[in-house]
Amino acid sequence: MPSAAPKLRHPRWWALLVIGLWLGYALAMLTRLPTWALPLVTVGWLVLARWRRWGAPACPRPVARVWPWSLVPLVLWGLYVYLAASFGEVDLGAVFFHLQAGISEHGGSGRLVSALLHTLSMLLLLVSFTWLVRVDRRWRTTERLLAVVLLAGNPMLYGLGQRGAAIVTDDGAWLDRQYVAPVILDAPRAPPNLLLLYLESIERTYADRERFGDAYAPLEALGERALVVEGVRQLDNTGWTMAGMIASQCGTPLMPAGLLHDSQFEPLGRVVPGVDCLGDLLAERGYALSYLGGASTRFAGKGVFYRDHGFDRVMGREELEPRLPDPDYVNSWGLYDDTLYDFTVEEIRRLERQGGPWGLVNLSISGHAPNGYPARACRERQGEFDGTDILYSVECSAWLARRLVQRLEAEGLLENTLVVVASDHLTMRVSAWEQLVAEERENTLMLMGERVAPRRVRVEASTMDILPTVLEAMGFVIDWHRAGLGVSLLSDQPTLIEEHGLETLNARLREETALQERLWEGLAPSQRAAATEAVVVPRG
Repeated sequence: MPSAAPKLRHPRWWALLVIGLWLGYALAMLTRLPTWALPLVTVGWLVLARWRRWGAPACPRPVARVWPWSLVPLVLWGLYVYLAASFGEVDLGAVFFHLQAGISEHGGSGRLVSALLHTLSMLLLLVSFTWLVRVDRRWRTTERLLAVVLLAGNPMLYGLGQRGAAIVTDDGAWLDRQYVAPVILDAPRAPPNLLLLYLESIERTYADRERFGDAYAPLEALGERALVVEGVRQLDNTGWTMAGMIASQCGTPLMPAGLLHDSQFEPLGRVVPGVDCLGDLLAERGYALSYLGGASTRFAGKGVFYRDHGFDRVMGREELEPRLPDPDYVNSWGLYDDTLYDFTVEEIRRLERQGGPWGLVNLSISGHAPNGYPARACRERQGEFDGTDILYSVECSAWLARRLVQRLEAEGLLENTLVVVASDHLTMRVSAWEQLVAEERENTLMLMGERVAPRRVRVEASTMDILPTVLEAMGFVIDWHRAGLGVSLLSDQPTLIEEHGLETLNARLREETALQERLWEGLAPSQRAAATEAVVVPRG
């Protein structure tokens, strides 16, 4: 042991250990390698390094004061690994959209600590790799090739390249040609109310009792008297909250505004202004529309979207927190779901007193990755929360949603009302991640109402199909059973996924430009300037 101590104090082994830990961590985050395999990868790296004498060559040469070419590629990989570790699957569309829509008032304070620790570990990696390259000539001779390999293999750069290639693709309007502007041709004599409950990240995958126990059981019980749709997949650019809500309410993926945004350094003033969505259609029919969510409506353009698409009242943390009986009962994002649902009941009572058809959209927070925010009512029912078990939070979210529906029914507030329960998107990385990605995943979608017969439907669909499905479930007649890129799941018409497959649609989405222009019509400065010139009349 005394003879081994000086060797362990040598920077060689510390540098190799840091590199090995990072290698294991990256493989665990980017592949389906279980997290317990991380130390095995690290040990394997150290054994290989000892065998090859990395950092201690047989014929040592003077230390070269050089800077590795691979430092920048390593930083880019470090960013990609951080995104994968935080969200599970890296969606560049989400990154671009949030940068433009605004990320103030977010509740991810825990991620700031994670980002700081990740940055510090990344600095250690860069220092360790630089030391190895300077000390070991063999690494200096091959390191430039490694830099090229790291750049070429980075999925983030590959995604950026694909998006840039869309500008010169042969056909950037394939999806746009499939788009059908939503039009209501006929309506029932007494149009029903609509209650749309988005359950944050509560995907239907959790219904598998073998993998997740009874976490989803309250929703399964609710689904016994509902139309339950199985097989609702997730298309690219629909995998975060705003994208999921836009996909299900507008029938289209949320393609970021990109350079179509009129000001690249300010938050968006409008969100998908070029298409009509569920709120627009219902507002034209005289519906009073409300949105309630526990988080801030300033985050990611949420409030802008709802106000811009027919909603009369948009209430988030800023509007609801002052009304809390206990001002301290909030989490980093905002209100817990038990108090949010109390406000939801109050709002529906108000809408009922007002008369006329109404629609209310509600977004929960209990299941938010990475650990969820289980409410006080759940902790009293389920016992102590360990702070990490997402299945605890899933059960909480499911139970609160079922309890809300039962409470509204008991008060007679759901007469002539269609209730839709849906996940906004598939969950991001959580404690049950390895079980979730083990098999094919699907979103939650169930509909309850007088016009909907309870049953289960298995279909290959996407969240874009929710818009036409909801309209037809409410008794509205729409053109060709279609709205946006969606097809009503109450009809016998094939969905786009059934016709073309999910991979084909995702590939088309990466090449699409025309649909992006349709979504953001009117935001491009050149378009606005042209419109201004068209109405200017010369004097004289």
